[in-house]
Amino acid sequence: MEQVVRSGDRKAVLAAAVTVVLWASAFVFIRAAGEDFSPGALALGRLLTGAIALVIILVIRGEGMPARGAWPGILVSGVLWFGVYMVALNWGEQHVDAGTAAMVINIGPILIAVLSGLVLREGFPARLMAGIVVAFAGAIVVGLSNSSGGSAAVLGVVLCLTAALAWAVAVVAQKPALVHASALQVTTGGCVIGTIACLPFAGQLFSEAARAPLSATASVVYLGVFPTALAFTTWAYALSRTTAGKMGVTTYAVPALVILLAWIALDEVPGPLAVLGGLLCLSGVAITRSRTDKPIEPEDAVTQEVSTPK
Repeated sequence: MEQVVRSGDRKAVLAAAVTVVLWASAFVFIRAAGEDFSPGALALGRLLTGAIALVIILVIRGEGMPARGAWPGILVSGVLWFGVYMVALNWGEQHVDAGTAAMVINIGPILIAVLSGLVLREGFPARLMAGIVVAFAGAIVVGLSNSSGGSAAVLGVVLCLTAALAWAVAVVAQKPALVHASALQVTTGGCVIGTIACLPFAGQLFSEAARAPLSATASVVYLGVFPTALAFTTWAYALSRTTAGKMGVTTYAVPALVILLAWIALDEVPGPLAVLGGLLCLSGVAITRSRTDKPIEPEDAVTQEVSTPK
């Protein structure tokens, strides 16, 4: 694959920022809904809400179905990221504390960088590797600051590792799909596929929704519309205009924002260790985003030659 990406694409940077902020907010709302919804039911409710919103927007915009070449990536990302990832992470966090889960799941961007370097032939730029090291160190510090000190159950760790691996493979599969379809088409298709994959949890969702308070149900709706429908679309938009490895490292800004949002929304005052970890995460992202090449003309040009996953 030969790929030339204009690093100064401000729209892509803005889209990535929207994704990071909304994904960070998801942690607050997952906590609010998690007391009344089981992992599978929560994933299905979130995906079903997101799929409905995305299909409506797709119809209004008249974009139609994605091209045939996009479907392999849509199917893989839909099952793994929208399906396996969400269920595994929700389930894993029931067996390990939040700090352990955060440390394990943040292996994801490292796997994305390795897989994209090998499969998508993006290579292993020095700044990307340096940023990963700094950001992952920050994620570990944040995880330690949030650890309850309890023992990490093997099942919980395995589930979080499963989520990280599913996320990495899904991103690498999604990247080529964006050559053949728009960000909205790829996200809608993936969300619908993920919803179908989670349909075995429909019985749990309906029974739990009937008993859940309005605030918990509202949290599920929020998760579906904003961190799922909107944030996954802005993610796909940014991914189509930069490398998968660089996009993966961008998510290391999420732990820092989670600390800030938990402070504002939940009155959880961060400790010195959490603040230090958050600053390291942001520093790592900044390293990968620093400009090292000249912009490619014409503006907004992206030249890509990729093969769809086999």
